[in-house]
Amino acid sequence: MGQITELLDGPSMNRALTRIAHEIIEKNKGIDECILVGIKTRGAFLARRLAEKIEKIEGKPIRTGELDITLYRDDLSTKNANGEALVQQVDIDYVVTNQKIILVDDVLYTGRTVRAGLDAVMDLGRPSHIQLAVLVDRGHRELPIRADYVGKNIPTSGTEKIVVRLTEVDHEDNVTLHKLD
Repeated sequence: MGQITELLDGPSMNRALTRIAHEIIEKNKGIDECILVGIKTRGAFLARRLAEKIEKIEGKPIRTGELDITLYRDDLSTKNANGEALVQQVDIDYVVTNQKIILVDDVLYTGRTVRAGLDAVMDLGRPSHIQLAVLVDRGHRELPIRADYVGKNIPTSGTEKIVVRLTEVDHEDNVTLHKLD
C-alpha cells in the first residue's frame, strides 16, 4: 500500500459514536422497541460501544445482537451459487417482529454486506423498521442502500481503501485512508 492518512483518531471516533447514540435515541423516541444488531466483526464491537453510550444516556440497557456475514470474495465456501455472501451465524436472542432493528457496521461501501444483513434479519421475522448505522460511509454504492446514522462521510476513489481499527481487535482506535499503488 502507498500513502496512509489518518481520518479519525480514538477521541474523534468516540465523539462520532456518541453523536450516533443520541441520534438513535432521538429518531426512535427512546429505545423501548429497538435492537442494535452488529455485523461481525467490527460492526459488532461498534454496536456494543453504542449500547454502552445509549445505556448511559437513557439509564437502561438497549437490546443487542450480532450477525456473522463472511464476505471474502476468494472464499467460495462462504458464497452461494450466485456469489453472494452467506450468513454464518445469527446471535439475536429477541423476537424481531414489530421491533426497530438498527444494523451497525464499520464501513458502508457497495452495500452488499448490508443487504446480506437485511436478508438475515428478515429471515427471523418482520421488524417494524430497519435502520443502518455506520462509522464511515465511503460511497460507491452498488445497491440502493443508505445509512440512517453516519459517523463520517469520506468520499473515496476506487484506488483508495478505508481501514477501521478498533481496540477490541487491533489494539488501537482509528480510521485511515490508504491510497493503493
